[in-house]
Amino acid sequence: MTDRAPILSGVLPPTGDVVREAARLLRDGRLVIIPTETVYGVAALASSPAAMARLYAAKGRPPAKPVARMIASADALPAALGTDVPPAARRLAAAFWPGPLTLVLRGSDGIPVGYRVPDHPVALAWLRALGDAVPAVTSANRSGEPAATDAASAWRALRPHAALALDGGPSRQGQASTVVQLEGPTLRILREGPIPASSISAAALPSGNGVGR
Repeated sequence: MTDRAPILSGVLPPTGDVVREAARLLRDGRLVIIPTETVYGVAALASSPAAMARLYAAKGRPPAKPVARMIASADALPAALGTDVPPAARRLAAAFWPGPLTLVLRGSDGIPVGYRVPDHPVALAWLRALGDAVPAVTSANRSGEPAATDAASAWRALRPHAALALDGGPSRQGQASTVVQLEGPTLRILREGPIPASSISAAALPSGNGVGR
């Protein structure tokens, strides 16, 4: 075990110690701001009702509105779902993960949940540091306000609630992910994003059948 100075709250560079501290804070039930290639996100431990309540309060988000999960790779999706991954979802994950695609799938409990693998080295390092802890992540802003594309803006929006912000530089895309829901053979685009519907259709269902809005 190595000695190190305690890490203070605030916007911090993503050194190894800071990334590990951000992972520890999330596992302890705190809120953490992270960079992604789309927009900055604020994360809570998905398995903790208390942490999720803090996330909804921080955002001013209606409790009935679900929050997507982030995972470190497509290989983690079967365990996260607790059931088999549909073939179309496997094809989409292979085509667009890591990247700005959120897949909404039903898990073993029958509840639809979104999953994404971000295309950002800091976010991926943080997810790996979390081990088997799964974060729920939503955009780092108050509900109804513009999404934050830099760490300072995200910190200003959520500072009373978040413990730490990892500064990964400006978000490359500045647009929230494309959200796709799969229900049996039917695929629906729930939110337009960086990946167009035509690309989703080609990757998931080459015939183009079953894509709706």
